Amino acid sequence: IAGVYKPTSGKILLDKHNITNLEPHQLFKKGLLRTFQISQEFSSLTVIENLMMVPDNQSGEKIFNTWFNKKKILQEEKKIKNKAQEILDFLQLSHLSNEYAGNLSGGQKKLLELGRTMMVKPKIVFLDEVGAGVNKTLLKKISSSIFKLNKEFEFTFCMIEHDMDLITQLCNPIIVMSEGKILAEGEAKEIINNDSVIEAYLGKGQKGKK
Repeated sequence: IAGVYKPTSGKILLDKHNITNLEPHQLFKKGLLRTFQISQEFSSLTVIENLMMVPDNQSGEKIFNTWFNKKKILQEEKKIKNKAQEILDFLQLSHLSNEYAGNLSGGQKKLLELGRTMMVKPKIVFLDEVGAGVNKTLLKKISSSIFKLNKEFEFTFCMIEHDMDLITQLCNPIIVMSEGKILAEGEAKEIINNDSVIEAYLGKGQKGKK
C-alpha cells in the first residue's frame, strides 16, 4: 500500500481513486503517509529541522527564489518553524528541539516520526510497529498522542503491532493475519477470545491464560 513493493494482483483505492503502483513520493502528495518499525530520522539534522523539511514544494527549493525572493523564503520558513514548534509542544518534545535527531532514544524517535506526519494533512497514516523497542513510559506518551490525533484532529491510522495491550487500547476494528491471510476481524473482546487467533499465536490450550 505504501508503494515500496508492487502488488502482483488487485487494486488499491484511496477515496475511490486507484493508487495502485504509485511511488511513495506520489502517495505522499495524495495524503498517504507511513512511519517505520526502525525509525528513519535524519540523524544529522536537529529535531525541529526534521519536522521543517517535511512540507512539499517549499519556496527555498527553487533556485530562482534563493536569488530573487529571499523575503518569501524567510516568511515561509517562519510559518513552518512555528508549526513545527507547536507539534513539538503537543508531543512534549520541545525541550529537544535543537538536539540532533540521531541522539534521541528509540521512543523519542518514534514520537518524532509521528510529528513528521503532523506537518501535513494526511488522509491516512500507516504505523509500523510503533511500540517496538520503546519503554513503557514513552509508549504511553505515544499511545496518548495517537489517540488525541484520532479523536481531536480526525487523523486516520492503520497500525501493524504485536503489543496486544496497545492494540486493544487504540484499534477498532482489529484484523488478525496469519500466513498472509485474514484470520479474524472484529472488536478487541471478540479477537482476544477467538479460538483460531489463540491457537495461531499462543498455541493450543492457552485460552483464558495470561
